[in-house]
Amino acid sequence: MVLGVDTHRDVHVAAVLSASGAVLATDEFPATAASYRAPGSGEVRRAGVEGTGSYGASLSCYLLAQGVDVFDVNRMDWADRRRRGKSDPLDVQNACEPS
Repeated sequence: MVLGVDTHRDVHVAAVLSASGAVLATDEFPATAASYRAPGSGEVRRAGVEGTGSYGASLSCYLLAQGVDVFDVNRMDWADRRRRGKSDPLDVQNACEPS
């Protein structure tokens, strides 16, 4: 399974995708260390995290310490976002694919 996370100052939005790319779950959680330790559903091996150098830094460190391969995800192209609309669930699905 692959985790994608769209990070924000107060809340992160996450999606878990199967190996075939099917969305298994999406959810949002507080951007706090305590919420990173919440039980998950299954074994995540890779995580695409938007903003690993800012809002996603703590989450990235936590995931790396858990043995998860973390890759930084670039924000979507602004023109593309305008055409399709802003959507955190869509952002996290895109984050599951390395750029």
